[in-house]
Parts: sequence; structure tokens; C-alpha cells
Amino acid sequence: MTEPNCPFCEPQARVLRENDNAIVILSNPRKVPGHFLALPKRHVEKPWDLKPQELQSIFELIFFVEQKILGKLGDGVDIKQNYRPFLKQGRLKVDHVHFHVYPRSMEDYLYQVSEKYETDLFAELDDLERKEVEKLLQ
Repeated sequence: MTEPNCPFCEPQARVLRENDNAIVILSNPRKVPGHFLALPKRHVEKPWDLKPQELQSIFELIFFVEQKILGKLGDGVDIKQNYRPFLKQGRLKVDHVHFHVYPRSMEDYLYQVSEKYETDLFAELDDLERKEVEKLLQ
């Protein structure tokens, strides 16, 4: 199933690897060299609407990419998935579930321009907050 204005529904020329339910493409725009996207072939907007076999297929491709890029594009890997319905689809946001795969190394570009400044964002978890959030999962 495809959506007419979805750039991920018809990415044939960009597909680097695929299996029955998912594909891997290079992100464009990208944050770092070797920034991959793994996504289902079927148009899905909410992560919880992925079928179990789609999720398995996506992670099979993520694990494949990780093993190929480790030691070549980075010494580690970050995997990230965003769900932000409050943003309009555009150059930096596509309404088709996808997982980012970023090669990472100690003090790499992402660290230098952003993450080294994030340490002040972290706060200690207190008991009241923990209890309130735990209630949401009951």
C-alpha cells in the first residue's frame, strides 16, 4: 500500500538492501556519512501499527547494516525512531515509519555539534516522577 505524496513509498532507485517487508536507503538529507534509514515497504505512519513480521524485517536489515559499517564508518551505532505527529511532513520529516541508523565514534561530529552540550539536560529521576510515570504503564 502506498501513499501518493510519500517519498518512502516509491524509493526504488534509493534501495540498497531489502527483504520481504522492509528496505534500507541512505538518508538524504543526512546527519553523518553512512546515515541509513530502515523502513517497512508498506506505508505505516504509527510505529505501533507495524506488523510483527515488518518489525522483524526492519531489525534484520538494521543488524545487517550495523555489522557492515562497524569499524568502517564508526566504532558504534545509534538507532533512533521518531514519532512526531505535531510536525508537518517536509524535508526533515516523513510520515512513514522509519528507523535512523547512525555510525558513531568517540567525539564524532554529532558529539561535537550537539551532544557535548546535552549533559545539562539530564536530571536525576526522583521517586514521585517514577511512580507517576509507572502508573501510565499499568
